[in-house]
Amino acid sequence: MIIRMYKILKKGRAMFLAYDQGLEHGPTDFNDKNVDPEYIIDIAKKGEFSALIFQKGIAEKYHAQIKAAKIPLIVKLNGRTKLVEGDPMSTQLCTVEEAVSLGAVAVGYTIYIGSMHEHEMLNEFEVVQREAHKRGLPVIAWIYPRGKSIKGKSKGELLAYAARVGLEIGADIVKLHWSSNLKDLAWAVKAAGRAKVVIAGGKKASEEKLLKQLKDAMDVGCIGFAIGRNVWQNEKPKQFSKKLKKIVLRG
Repeated sequence: MIIRMYKILKKGRAMFLAYDQGLEHGPTDFNDKNVDPEYIIDIAKKGEFSALIFQKGIAEKYHAQIKAAKIPLIVKLNGRTKLVEGDPMSTQLCTVEEAVSLGAVAVGYTIYIGSMHEHEMLNEFEVVQREAHKRGLPVIAWIYPRGKSIKGKSKGELLAYAARVGLEIGADIVKLHWSSNLKDLAWAVKAAGRAKVVIAGGKKASEEKLLKQLKDAMDVGCIGFAIGRNVWQNEKPKQFSKKLKKIVLRG
């Protein structure tokens, strides 16, 4: 079984431009420019990102523009809105077969470990991973500890647990939310074993802070990032993309 990781990486490094926030957060993250998916596609092309992350609706309706830009596509297969309270559940909205028909060369899936709905997401992921690997597609797992069950547990413990879950369930790349403790991230990378780790960008932060975090993450073994708002909310996203690329590909 050959998993075609090279299709979404540059020199083995990940520069993923994420744009699945419209479903997860609503349009509150957008302005008159970045509300338009074509604006995001242009950033991905000119910023030389290694891949672009869309939900299936945008992948379908902007298929021609994505194809013309020649940006590798990762389709996010599940999602949820922020409107429902309680333990989160991210439901599958797209199959691997659909994603391939839309031009995807990899797929992504979110699992909220610690949620009372964890078992449903794990069951769906098992099918996704098997179907994707049959086609040679890499599988990226967004693994975030959430829900009442994680109360009282340390952030470092949960970060490493999320990374290890990614390895155990067969993810090729694990996307983690990491804030500051470098020792915790280093241990999480080790816990992930041969599953690669990328960090999420999260809420808008200063360029200086984000670049420092990315450099530190690369130093402890992460292969790159999956960042959205910190790029396309930036006033000069293409220039900022060059700074990100310099850090990720510096080796």
